[in-house]
Amino acid sequence: MPIVDTLLAQLLRLLPHHAISRFTHRVARWESPRIQPLLRWFIRHYRVNMAEAVEPDPAGYPSFNALFTRALREDRRPLEGDERSVLSPADSRISAFGAIERGHIFQAKGHEYTVTELLGGFTDLARPFARGSFLTVYLSPRDYHRLHMPVSGQLTTMLHVPGRLFSVAPRIVAHTPRLYARNERVVAFFDTAVGPVAMALIGAINVGSIETVWAGEVTPPSGRVISRTDYHGRNINLERGAEMGRFNLGSSVVLLFPDHPIRFQPDLAPETFLRIRQEVARIAPA
Repeated sequence: MPIVDTLLAQLLRLLPHHAISRFTHRVARWESPRIQPLLRWFIRHYRVNMAEAVEPDPAGYPSFNALFTRALREDRRPLEGDERSVLSPADSRISAFGAIERGHIFQAKGHEYTVTELLGGFTDLARPFARGSFLTVYLSPRDYHRLHMPVSGQLTTMLHVPGRLFSVAPRIVAHTPRLYARNERVVAFFDTAVGPVAMALIGAINVGSIETVWAGEVTPPSGRVISRTDYHGRNINLERGAEMGRFNLGSSVVLLFPDHPIRFQPDLAPETFLRIRQEVARIAPA
C-alpha cells in the first residue's frame, strides 16, 4: 500500500533515531537469565535456524546481542567459486544491483544517490567507482549478522560518516530519498585484484553498533564529524569469505566495484535470498 508506506516513512523520520538506538544498544547487551524467554520467543517468531549456529542452545547466549551476532558452523556456508568469484557479504536479500551510471546508484524506483554522497563527499575515494557496479543487500532480524569479504583484499582506508538512522526495511527504502547516503555508515576500502572495492555498512534504527575485525566497535558513539583513517602500510589482509565486521540487529551493505567487468549471476533479482560465501558475480578477465 504505497500511501500507507509513504506515511509510515514520514512518521519514522520524526523519531529520535539515535536515542532509540542507544537504548537498544544497552538493552541488547543486558546479561541476565531473565532474557531467556525473550530469546526463545525471538527464535520462534523469526524462525531462526539454530541448527546452523556453533552454539545451537539458546541458553548458551547471555544476551540478545550474543544471539544476534552468533557464529555459524563453517560447514553450513562453504566457499563457492574461485579467485574470480565475487561472494555475498552476508546472509541477506538483494535490494538492488547493477551498473553505476555517471556516479549515480539506484536505490529504489524514483530514488537514487551518488557515490560521492555515500562516501562522505570524498571525491578521490569516489572517482574509481563512477562507472563501476554495485550490489545492495538487506539483513533482516532473523539473519546471521556477521559480514564477510566478497573478494580478497588489503585494507587501505576506513570512513565513519555520521548521519540519521532511518529504517532500512524495503518499504521504507522505497519512500525515503537518498537513504543510504543519509544514514550513519562505516565504509571500508580494499585494494584487490580488480582495483579498489568498497564495503559500506549502513546503520539503521535499532542497529546499536557497527564493528570491524580490525577496529572493533566503530559506532556508537555516533559523533558529528566524518572520520577518515588511513591503513596503507599496516598490512591488514583479508581473504575472500573471511569475516570483516558485524551488525547488531539488521541493516544493509552497499558493495562498490570499480570500472572493471563484473558479471552478475543471471538468476539474481531483487528480493533474491543470498548466503554468505555464495557466488553472486564473476570477475571478467581484464
